[in-house]
Amino acid sequence: MTDRWARVLMVYTGLDADTARATLELEHIPVLVRGYSVGMFGSAFQGSVPDGVEILVPESELERARDLLGIDDDE
Repeated sequence: MTDRWARVLMVYTGLDADTARATLELEHIPVLVRGYSVGMFGSAFQGSVPDGVEILVPESELERARDLLGIDDDE
């Protein structure tokens, strides 16, 4: 059986999305980024994303991902 994806974080800038993704990937946690793609300004533009960016991980990695990203249970 495969894991389902769970949202670990919602961010509103490209920089935050890239930072979260890189942090998780360095720890070998699979990451799915939804709502953010490189636009006409290229990867150097990492400004605001008004609709937000979802950072998803497999459910089995959710707690570990939250710990790595410093997310409290209250958030």
